[in-house]
Amino acid sequence: MIQVLIIGATIVALAVALFVRHQRNLLRRAHLMREAVKNRDWSFGLSTRWLTTGERAMQEALNDLGEVIHQQVKQSEVESWERLTRVLTHEIMNSTAPIASISQSLLHRPDVAGTPLEAGIRTIHTTATRLTTFVDSYRKLSQLQQPTLQTLSLAPFFEEIRRLYPALTWDLPDFGDATVFTDPILLQQVVVNLVKNAVEAGATSLQVKSERVKSEKYRLPEATGKLPGLDSNSYFSLFTLSLFISNNGTPIPASVRDSIFIPFFTTKHAGTGIGLSLSRQILVRQGGDLELMEQPATGYTTTFRLTL
Repeated sequence: MIQVLIIGATIVALAVALFVRHQRNLLRRAHLMREAVKNRDWSFGLSTRWLTTGERAMQEALNDLGEVIHQQVKQSEVESWERLTRVLTHEIMNSTAPIASISQSLLHRPDVAGTPLEAGIRTIHTTATRLTTFVDSYRKLSQLQQPTLQTLSLAPFFEEIRRLYPALTWDLPDFGDATVFTDPILLQQVVVNLVKNAVEAGATSLQVKSERVKSEKYRLPEATGKLPGLDSNSYFSLFTLSLFISNNGTPIPASVRDSIFIPFFTTKHAGTGIGLSLSRQILVRQGGDLELMEQPATGYTTTFRLTL
């Protein structure tokens, strides 16, 4: 009888210990997710191992929610910059256009030509014209064309870009018949911009790696007519593809890492500061993203991740 009681007490104690340990793990998970949100890190996908059915479903929902929040934050950020750019360019153009026009008219007056006033007015006209051209380039941020999505084969896509930069040493993966659903023209603009920046940073070699993550099966009526072979009752698996583009150029200083995607920000003497911002905007509009990785790929100094 005593042995039965001892065994029973041991089982109860063990069950209580496991329960307490499990609760501590859940508290640790909650703490990690809370800290991730505070640090604006939405990729807090935590393992569902050793969780009960209900807890596993809850953790999976939270993992998915983190990615949804991440996309919404990026979309709101892009829309905010679009509105600000639209207002700024409109106001500046309204001020510089009359200056350029009036100064141009003054330069054609006979009582100005050949006088000391001509040099000053010509300087005003040149400055106003350059400023107008400078501001006009930023309209791209608020007038970006809507993406036309279609199936794109990655192997010929990157081979074409490699031919544009033959001086670089390329390390491309075997894409095989891998395809993505994107706007080929806009995606090329993003990739070419990253390669161009790498070359300007003194890069001599560039590496591309891909990583595919399978999601759940979906049935989307709105997919009708957009995806070949699918009707409103078709099921298809959605894959998230990440392209990691690395180069060995001068690394991006830690002091500006958080600013490189801000419109108009640049560390280049003759830069416009819209390349990376525009590239991120292009991908966000397609449900993707462009990020600078904290740790570059081995053997390289800078790695960007394109999510499609």
